[in-house]
Amino acid sequence: MTSSPLPQRSVGRSGLRVSAIGLGCNNFGRAGTATETLEGTRAVLNAALDAGVTFLDTADVYGREFGLSETLMGEALQGRRDEVVLATKFGHADLAPAVLGGGKASRTSIRRSVEGSLRRLKTDWIDLYQLHTPDPSTPIEETLDALADLVREGKVRYVGHSNFSGWQIAEADYAAQGVRFVSSQNQYSLLARAAEREVLPAVDRFGLGLLPFFPLHNGLLTGKFSREGGPEGSRIMRQRPHLWREAPWDALERYRTFCDERGITMLQATFAWFLANPLVSSVIAGATSPEQVGANAAAATAWVPSADDIAEIDGILSLPADPAAG
Repeated sequence: MTSSPLPQRSVGRSGLRVSAIGLGCNNFGRAGTATETLEGTRAVLNAALDAGVTFLDTADVYGREFGLSETLMGEALQGRRDEVVLATKFGHADLAPAVLGGGKASRTSIRRSVEGSLRRLKTDWIDLYQLHTPDPSTPIEETLDALADLVREGKVRYVGHSNFSGWQIAEADYAAQGVRFVSSQNQYSLLARAAEREVLPAVDRFGLGLLPFFPLHNGLLTGKFSREGGPEGSRIMRQRPHLWREAPWDALERYRTFCDERGITMLQATFAWFLANPLVSSVIAGATSPEQVGANAAAATAWVPSADDIAEIDGILSLPADPAAG
């Protein structure tokens, strides 16, 4: 089974095209990781580009201190900026610093945020600028109008949002006057499928590209974990052991058997399941080593599932019943 060049996919109905696998850059500058340093960040970024992963997704709040992921990326991408599609985020409700004179998605905050990100990333433009979380204190019309100014100025090429619900996606599209959001970044995986209830239908209806984050559910879908445990140095075992303890191991073991019967890994099957969905523009997966990002890129083209394969995977790891449905 050999890999082929990493395909490019459109982001919704926009003109933006991205690599089918994206690199989540939340580990750059994170304390206790190999990518805490510039050297570690540069090694992963170079490996990503060598593997055809050209879509990079970060945020101003990533890193052990505000802006550090962007700062490290700005240094590491010197001389290679034109080789990547660069996405970042602003306005996180809990982590971004408050700005006097406006909410975190207000005109005042957006202007300050974008100037800071451009400076740290050492670039003249951001390819995809995303509102990190909804801001209930600011009308969405004001947010879109401020973002439209950045598009007209050439500082931002496209705009997107993250963590929006289905109704917020609809509200934003109806409020738009010209410049519209083109992407929706939401948590979505075989083990976290709540987005299928409202977010995916809204993404489809309004022509957005879906950018799922935590697609490997913190590593549980890589095949490296079992009922007995997982890699000692992994983030789950160090910081989130409850995810391992509470995982649906009966279903995960059936999924492993499904993969074994086809001679593929859980990693390969999981990426293939995502990429069989035309709503998915790019699967954003984090990495702290060149080997990880290389494996993610190779998995994107390792296996093409049939419709029956997709149906069987969905049957093994199905969306739980909606408790609100009664």
